[in-house]
Amino acid sequence: MKKLLLAGVSLTAIGLINAANAADTLPPMKAGSACDPYKNYSCLDSYLGSDFFTRFVNYYRLEWGHEAAPSDPKAPPSRREYWPATPQTTPPMPFTEWPYGGTTSLGVTRPSSIDSPLMAALGNTAFGQSLNDNHIQIYGWINAGGNLSNNTVRGGNSPAAYDYNPNTVQLDQAVVYFERLPDTVQKDHVDWGFRVAPIFGENYRYTTAYGLFSSQLLNQNNNNGFDIPMAYGEVFIPQLAEGLMIRFGRYISIPDIEAQLAPNNYMYTHSMTYTFDNYTNTGIEGTLAANKNWMFQLGVTVGTEAMPWHVGQSIANPFPNPLFPNSTMLKDPGATPSVTGGVRWTSDSGNDDINIVANGINGGQWGYNNLQWYGLTYYHKFNDQWHISFETYNEHQNGVLNANNPAALAAFAAGGTPFSPQYMPFNSPFLAQCSTTTEFSCTASVQTALMYLNYKPEPLDNISYRLEWFDDEQGQRTGVKTQYIETGIGWQHWFSPQIEIRPEVSFYKSLNANAFNGNSNLGIAPNKSTALIGSADIIIHF
Repeated sequence: MKKLLLAGVSLTAIGLINAANAADTLPPMKAGSACDPYKNYSCLDSYLGSDFFTRFVNYYRLEWGHEAAPSDPKAPPSRREYWPATPQTTPPMPFTEWPYGGTTSLGVTRPSSIDSPLMAALGNTAFGQSLNDNHIQIYGWINAGGNLSNNTVRGGNSPAAYDYNPNTVQLDQAVVYFERLPDTVQKDHVDWGFRVAPIFGENYRYTTAYGLFSSQLLNQNNNNGFDIPMAYGEVFIPQLAEGLMIRFGRYISIPDIEAQLAPNNYMYTHSMTYTFDNYTNTGIEGTLAANKNWMFQLGVTVGTEAMPWHVGQSIANPFPNPLFPNSTMLKDPGATPSVTGGVRWTSDSGNDDINIVANGINGGQWGYNNLQWYGLTYYHKFNDQWHISFETYNEHQNGVLNANNPAALAAFAAGGTPFSPQYMPFNSPFLAQCSTTTEFSCTASVQTALMYLNYKPEPLDNISYRLEWFDDEQGQRTGVKTQYIETGIGWQHWFSPQIEIRPEVSFYKSLNANAFNGNSNLGIAPNKSTALIGSADIIIHF
């Protein structure tokens, strides 16, 4: 059945490619289609039609084969004229500005600026007009994919991601954004915004924060699940320097080349560098544009993948031990006041960008995902076709229980830690494989280096080559104490700004021990040191 499903995905992709080649010969659906909004924007509404379904379908037809939506000549400037140049375009890249996170992009964001078939379809309704009047947009995407792998055990592709289960087809994520973008181009008034972004699918296992719908993963190990990785408000104060953005709520951690949301990535799968670092913070983040080149970020959160209601919350400790010596212990020691700080520099040309960040900094005690993250990202654009993205970081946690110490293992099995199987039967944080058996706990660290080399041969195509090294020094992130090397190549092809496919092939090698084709939840030890995975997905935006 899985092979039939994979064949179906392949045939669907072939059909879409054929449709793309034939798009110019399709007859118009309505009389209004005789106009071309790319040549005469004023006829857009007549082209789309009057009823919701017709407008929805016709908007996909309108953009098919184009790299952008038709341009409104009356639209205000989309960026400050003296701002660094926009380095990329979407399509075919997953972003226009070099990613820096923690804020809506400063100096380059206008309200109601997302190109959305759903919003176009709603445009002539009372509900749609009310949304437009208030600069609120509703949009999203459906993302599904599949893979073929030399692994066979359920979950055996891990620590590769986001294709946890080998040889399967899956719903990766269905996402809806409810959003108001603040106007960060203007400098004459305070503006505001918000985003609520629920997600459903297999990818929830990577976004889950302890205490927010987390029983799906930690108590049931559901294959598909629900999460809200972003739920925040923003206030933009343009009168301070070149603008101050204050974000509050749950938001994506800073910085990273990649992100949880499918369209924000070069390739279908994610690097290990991204898979095992900080994902989301909950708290307050301030981003100040000191001038057009320099930005500074400072935030206060409750840790990483941690919820405010876990701060100070205790549970019974049935087995006091050197790491948790009292009759009670914190439910999540990582849910604690934490600090994030960062600095970003961008060249006038926009060709170079560097971010240096310390994220989720606190005492570093062993928590659900209490990662002390220190790193940087760097981007360089060679020309309109070639650019490179680079990321490196060191992250650590202190006082992680030692898997090589019998007394520590006994305490873990008896419920003497917040992450023992009595509390988290599935997907709990791994223990550390410390250097000696005498240590009850130790510091667990990771060092990484990641590079993407990207080539745009055509406006609707991007080819990405990924190369990374990942050193899980105590095995606390992946469950295996080893270094990894990984390399892969992927093709990002857009049929229009609304539909894209991303086939790829990646090879993983664990250098010091077997790390693949196992599943800790099932008690199956890894028995392979390599993983060869071919995969592909499709993203349909709406």
